[in-house]
This record gives sequence, C-alpha cells and structure tokens, in this order.
Amino acid sequence: MALTIGTRLGPYEILAAIDTRLKRQVAIKILPASLNRPNIAQIYGLEDADGVKALVMELVEGEDLSQRLAHGAVPLAEAI
Repeated sequence: MALTIGTRLGPYEILAAIDTRLKRQVAIKILPASLNRPNIAQIYGLEDADGVKALVMELVEGEDLSQRLAHGAVPLAEAI
C-alpha cells in the first residue's frame, strides 16, 4: 500500500499525517518487518470491547519501569 496524500490508513487520512477523529497532527511509522528483539515486547493485537480499548502484548517478566526507577537513574549503558 502506497501512503500518498489522500490515502486512508484506518481512521487516519494521509495529508500531513492527521488524526481525523481527534483533529491533530500525528507521526506514522511504517514497519517494513516485524520487530523481534529481547527488549521489545511483541504486540499481539488491538482489541475494542464495549468501548474499552486494549493493547494485547507479550508478557515480559521482571520489574516495570516505575519499579526500576525507584532504585535511581538508569545508567546509559543499561538504558541502551
């Protein structure tokens, strides 16, 4: 699919990348291949049930970011 001016990508119309629902500019990143890396959680799906929207992702065991930051700043080497 070519993303040219006027193309629609779900609810989004490509003009200068505008969200047609919320009337604001957005950035769109098209991924040429799936991302499968140890530090990137896989996205399994987007669900909408009774008005509740959910992003379904791979479960990655360990501390969440808020727990990690409670121990202090993350060193650059660890963050990378």
